[in-house]
Amino acid sequence: MLRQIASAAAMIATLTVITGFIYPLTMTGLTQMVFPGQANGSIIIRDGVPVGSKLIGQSFTSPGYFHGRPSAAGQDGYDAAGSSGSNLGPTNRKLMDTVSGNIKKVREENGLPEAAAVPSDLALSSGSGLDPHISPAAAYVQVERVARERGLAVNEIRHLVGRHVEGRQWGIFGEPRVNVLKLNLALDALP
Repeated sequence: MLRQIASAAAMIATLTVITGFIYPLTMTGLTQMVFPGQANGSIIIRDGVPVGSKLIGQSFTSPGYFHGRPSAAGQDGYDAAGSSGSNLGPTNRKLMDTVSGNIKKVREENGLPEAAAVPSDLALSSGSGLDPHISPAAAYVQVERVARERGLAVNEIRHLVGRHVEGRQWGIFGEPRVNVLKLNLALDALP
């Protein structure tokens, strides 16, 4: 019986070393060598200072910036520790009120008429609440406001958005999208 206990303890120790130390350290080392940017959070550095991750959405509220999707992550939104959607069903009154409020806000901020369509990604939060992208339509809806606030030509801002439209993943998955952080950083870099 003692031999079986010793054998089981040796197996637990061996597997602990392999799966708890060797495998994780090997995978961490490989990802650091092969994909260092992704392994470290895809952080965007501007003037030596990290300004955000291209994979995690942020709150932009100034009228001179493009705004991302609404966020239901955490108490005030965009809380990576509380990443989740709202979990409200399509017939939930709170969800309907939130979406109606988001649509109204987008129309007011961008000077859209009451009957104007609002892209769904500006009215609904994403499943994670941290989506860093918006659709090209959502970006183009905001062009005139951003141009007006920054005193720039509408066509200049429209071209900037066009240059930041990312295609489908590997040409087939998903939809074209615009990374809000990258777009706003390019906006700040304009002369």
